[in-house]
Amino acid sequence: MKRVRDKVTVITGGSGGIGKETAALFLEEGASVVLVDIDQASLDAAANELDGGDRVLTVKADVSREEDVKAYVDAAIERFGRIDVFFNNAGIEGQVAPLEEQPIEMFDKVMAINVRGVYLGLRHVLPRMYAAKSGSVINMSSIAGLQGSPDVLPYVTSKHAVTGMTKVAAIEAARHNVRVNSVHPSPVNTRMMRSLEAGFDPKNAEAARAAFAAAIPLGRYGEPADVARLVLFLASDESRFITGARLRVDGGMGAL
Repeated sequence: MKRVRDKVTVITGGSGGIGKETAALFLEEGASVVLVDIDQASLDAAANELDGGDRVLTVKADVSREEDVKAYVDAAIERFGRIDVFFNNAGIEGQVAPLEEQPIEMFDKVMAINVRGVYLGLRHVLPRMYAAKSGSVINMSSIAGLQGSPDVLPYVTSKHAVTGMTKVAAIEAARHNVRVNSVHPSPVNTRMMRSLEAGFDPKNAEAARAAFAAAIPLGRYGEPADVARLVLFLASDESRFITGARLRVDGGMGAL
């Protein structure tokens, strides 16, 4: 039985590694997907690769701009009539540097996308779910939203904010039979980690990658599919009594 058959799913950061992998899995499991991202060319490439036909809608949007967020919500409703699942996934890593050397402009950019963008998504999607008295929201946080890490203060700060936002949203949304959870991956094999590896060791990014992997008890990075499967579980009725949870998908890092 397909776990999200006929469910309408909005995925921000939809053309990135985790977003696209999640979209592919949801299509396989019977959903329609709305891919939201800031670059139309990347969205077009993702849609072509997914080959979901009329079950895929792409919307170009900057998630930090309220008018863009309202536009992608309206587009989803106009095309599919409702939103059943919201994967609030868009985010950026920022720059690797000690906190006193972090550019203020980069701090503001990370907070705008990773915090304001998540908030605006909740602000405009949740009322649609409240009206239907049904829905599941999955906010993308990180293990960095549960612990500290040097030289990436804006990112860590933003992901802690998402963790707190999820708690409040889950309590409020429960009144309307809507669930809100957060997922917390370890390093995942995506473009973001290539950027961070190069930032931590510009002369030998491969050495940085090996060090990151060695810190994970299972001895490897996560793959986008590892995260996508957890998102699918949280979107499905299999998790119908789970809300306000912080679910790690981290290869055992939380046990350290």
